[in-house]
Amino acid sequence: MISASWQRSLAANVDPDLHTAPTVFAADELSDLRERHPLHPTLPLLRETLLGFAEEAKHIMIVADAQGHILWCEGSKDTRGSAEDVGLAEGTLWSEGAAGTNGMGTALAVNSPVTVHSAEHLVRTYHHWTCAASPIRDPDTGTTIGVVDLSGPIETVHPSMVALVSASARLAESEMLARMHAQDEELRARNMRHLIALRGEPGALLSPTGRVVAVEPYGLLPSRVDVSTDRVELPDGREAVLEPLAHGYLLRIPRQRHVRRSVLSLSFLLPEPKVVLDGREVPISLRHAEILAALTLQGRLTADQLALRLYGERGNPTTVRAELHRLRAQLGPDVLATRPYRLTADVETDFLAVRAALKAADVPLAASRYRGSLLRRSEAPVVLAERDDLATGVRKAVLQRGDANALWTFTQTDSGEHDVEALEQLVKLLPPDDVRLAIATARLRRLSQDD
Repeated sequence: MISASWQRSLAANVDPDLHTAPTVFAADELSDLRERHPLHPTLPLLRETLLGFAEEAKHIMIVADAQGHILWCEGSKDTRGSAEDVGLAEGTLWSEGAAGTNGMGTALAVNSPVTVHSAEHLVRTYHHWTCAASPIRDPDTGTTIGVVDLSGPIETVHPSMVALVSASARLAESEMLARMHAQDEELRARNMRHLIALRGEPGALLSPTGRVVAVEPYGLLPSRVDVSTDRVELPDGREAVLEPLAHGYLLRIPRQRHVRRSVLSLSFLLPEPKVVLDGREVPISLRHAEILAALTLQGRLTADQLALRLYGERGNPTTVRAELHRLRAQLGPDVLATRPYRLTADVETDFLAVRAALKAADVPLAASRYRGSLLRRSEAPVVLAERDDLATGVRKAVLQRGDANALWTFTQTDSGEHDVEALEQLVKLLPPDDVRLAIATARLRRLSQDD
């Protein structure tokens, strides 16, 4: 563990001769940070658990946030003075990337209790110190929100330090869990009337983080719901409406009327892309075809994600949003949904049909459906990757199968018309009286002359 931590620290360009950790927050900035931090209510418990030991052992108790910023530093007065000389002070940053291997930073990096003793610290200035630290997790979200640490001079190290620190972290989590349950009960008491007022319409009360605290009917929802938007798509495909309440949300799931979904057919293995919506052909630009291909291949995407997949690092999300707005106006909101962008129609595509045939090892079907390169004029990264995968997959399948009809079909496409190996195998397989033999032989002769 220490070796891996050293490697991470050195990769972050931490200097082993560094004399002190960097100061990030001034004293006048700390008050607001402490007040807003979720560990603030647990400080009395942590003090009661650790400060007596820290005073007796000439150690200090440190509480830092999830990034490694020290928010509280308390304990032996003499030790605190020595600690400030090496940057163990409120407002400093002790992540591995800032201070090298140390109790707080390494505990956050591995998300587990650790002890870093003496020369196990990467920075030589800290070799006179021993640190035991344990991360503290939010019982609501499960994410690490901070770390508690005992640090002191090496001559006062005690083998039970890490066990004591770990127990303190678990106690803090238990206190936060009890507070969470109390807040849930308050949320139910204040807002249950809103759930009752739905009069049988499915719904739920959610915590501010989206955790379900009451639901009707029982078992209707997962344990947590995304609350980043006012409209939520549930795992079963239903759309719910989110309404803010005091200290939480009301989730309403309007009764669904059966609506026939549109059918969107994408033919992108042709020389020019073709789109048919509910039997009606829709004029399509290459840029819009690329967007539809990306959404078909990768599902729900934000504008930033689409920009990266369509244009690489030079992609501009603003440009993509404008194109999506025009495409949505053309296809309709029932076909292209937002936040995130996704296709909500039943989508049929020639390129996914080829992929499915390859997966089923149906080589004749794959060859017959593969009519050429995917969006052959496109340079979008997501299209290039799928184009290469399809062409490679079909070529490998027809060569391994040794089926003359499948080989002939493949060599009629832009991917296979110049494939010498495929033509050579085709010439060997075709019977002498097959008219295709003369065509394949002539093409193979021309390719040999070109070489």
